[in-house]
Amino acid sequence: MKIKDVNELQNYACKIRQGVIEEVYCAQSGHPGGSLSIAEILAVLYFNQMNIDEKNPKAKERDRLVLSKGHTSPALYSTLALRGFFDTKELKNFRNINSNLQGHPDMKNIPGVDASTGSLGQGLSIANGMALASKQDSEGIRVYCICGDGEIEEGQIWEAAMTSSHYKLDNLCLIVDNNNLQIDGAVSDVMNIYPIDEKFKSFGFEVINVDGHNIPELISAFEQAKKVKGKPTVIIANTIKGKGVSFMENEAGWHGKAPNEEEYKQAMKELGGAV
Repeated sequence: MKIKDVNELQNYACKIRQGVIEEVYCAQSGHPGGSLSIAEILAVLYFNQMNIDEKNPKAKERDRLVLSKGHTSPALYSTLALRGFFDTKELKNFRNINSNLQGHPDMKNIPGVDASTGSLGQGLSIANGMALASKQDSEGIRVYCICGDGEIEEGQIWEAAMTSSHYKLDNLCLIVDNNNLQIDGAVSDVMNIYPIDEKFKSFGFEVINVDGHNIPELISAFEQAKKVKGKPTVIIANTIKGKGVSFMENEAGWHGKAPNEEEYKQAMKELGGAV
């Protein structure tokens, strides 16, 4: 599946957001803010870019995605359900004790999940291993890794970045969800990691800056990344935490908070979803 129509991809991004709100509301637990900010990124990857097959989720030749910011699993689950890896009805069971859809992705029990993640800072190391193994085996797959901007305060990210560059992992594409908010407030106040682009350049990455909610820009960036040889690429996606829901946008308080019934109805109304 490779959807080229921008409006259709934007519609998928909206549906991903509806799924996020549904999951977190039903569970009365979860992380809506950072899930909403990556909807366009996931829509472009899963419906335009990645070589995947929902009927054969463990295909050796598939592209991989590592959601390093694993607490934003509602966005990934919503995407996977829309792509056909499992029924969208399962989203209502998010974080239930007997559900496969736990708070962080589980590669053993959820079709389409390539890496179990949760502890922040570790995903790029996992992605490095996947990308290096693919190059050694001449498989030709691409590996994508999504990190949060607050997450890259972790030292392991920069150790992993050195590894990406050292091994010239040009089949690796890191995406930084740069919404400048983390659980304790503005990233620039908690532990300033800016300028992100200059830091990654100094580590040997090809750097692309985009509006993370602009689908044509995202498609262009991913296509550009495919042409880079001899070094990894990082796409710095400038986003809005809570994007799409007016009262959640740019509010750190919605990092890990579930909406009540009134807020749920308002959010779904703004996203055009049925209540």
